[in-house]
Amino acid sequence: MSEKITLEELKSSFRDVIDFPKEGIVFKDITTALKRPEIFRHLVDELYEKYKDLGITKVVGIESRGFILGAALAYRLGAGFVLVRKEGKLPADTHKKSYALEYGSDTIEVHKDAIDKGETVLVHDDLLATGGTAAATLDLIKVFEPKKVYASFIIELAFLKGKDALGESEELDIFSLVSF
Repeated sequence: MSEKITLEELKSSFRDVIDFPKEGIVFKDITTALKRPEIFRHLVDELYEKYKDLGITKVVGIESRGFILGAALAYRLGAGFVLVRKEGKLPADTHKKSYALEYGSDTIEVHKDAIDKGETVLVHDDLLATGGTAAATLDLIKVFEPKKVYASFIIELAFLKGKDALGESEELDIFSLVSF
């Protein structure tokens, strides 16, 4: 178990980048947290503790920062790791989903053989803002007919109501380590 990190210390470890990726956006940058080994350990350990007894068989990381903790978490959970990437980045046959996000639109893909029917899946990304990318990912995951789906985030920008876009329910459990 990692050393105890306070919520305020965790929140202050993230950097705000003004007008990125476009004017009017305040980007929450996790790289300042990840470079600190005690914070990185804390993030992985906290998510592991939350999900360790839930029978997760696959962790789905959303491009690109979702790959970082998603892969570490899959390792800790003894689960497989699945990549959800932007269109054209995966080499084999894919399912794809286009969606709107707060500063444009995009398309994501997942390999058609990534998840087996009936698996328990944890979708992970660094940030939940308006929920567009996560909602598109969850739509992709439904194609596989999982037994249960969880969604985890390092940061939630609660004022943007991303949870509403995801439709938290008995079928979907949503968790964020930090809320702004």
